[in-house]
Amino acid sequence: MNEKTFRNCVYIVIAILIIIFFTKDIPFFKDNFYENIKIVDNPSNILVLVNKNNKLPEDFIPNDLQPINLACSNADKKLVVIVKEKFEQLCHDANLLGYRIVAVSAYRDYNYQKELYENYVLEKGLEYADKCSARPGHSEHQTGLAVDVMGSNEDYDEFEKSPEFEWMKDNAHNYGFILRYPENKEKITGFKYEPWHYRYVGEEVAKIIYENKLTLEEYYEKYLNK
Repeated sequence: MNEKTFRNCVYIVIAILIIIFFTKDIPFFKDNFYENIKIVDNPSNILVLVNKNNKLPEDFIPNDLQPINLACSNADKKLVVIVKEKFEQLCHDANLLGYRIVAVSAYRDYNYQKELYENYVLEKGLEYADKCSARPGHSEHQTGLAVDVMGSNEDYDEFEKSPEFEWMKDNAHNYGFILRYPENKEKITGFKYEPWHYRYVGEEVAKIIYENKLTLEEYYEKYLNK
């Protein structure tokens, strides 16, 4: 390569770097969350995918919600019956080993989520709200398949610092639950790391997700969207 050709290559590389720097904030470099939103047609399915691009019908309410036993919940919390039974089994088995796992949030209807999200927007702004709270219709809690938990330190925000977190991390899949929003997966799930948020998908799928360190989105892409 002669000097002129080399110099031209350098100029091209510099030009590409300049283009990348000045266009990094253009939409095609951004995540496409809350765009091309689809209304899910299987809201009662145990594997329903609800996220920032898949929305539940506003009037959807699971038809088999049941209250969680108060030994496993801090108040009147409800889950779909099979999820309620599996969570209570998890809670009971953990308790026998000296752990205390308590549901602090479970089923939430559309209007409850709307109020919750709008309060986040008012208090913290839209950008913060979208990182830590789902817009109405986009919350897994509306399915009755998701539960937020706390441990013996009695603070779900600090669940990761409790001994219960380590047990849940290694055992939740045995009861059909997955850690729905893992660390360093924000660009896939659209939500910040939430060590307290667990989603029921059944033991078979939970095992696959756990062993392969997948998110539910990645499971769909690898196993269902073929």
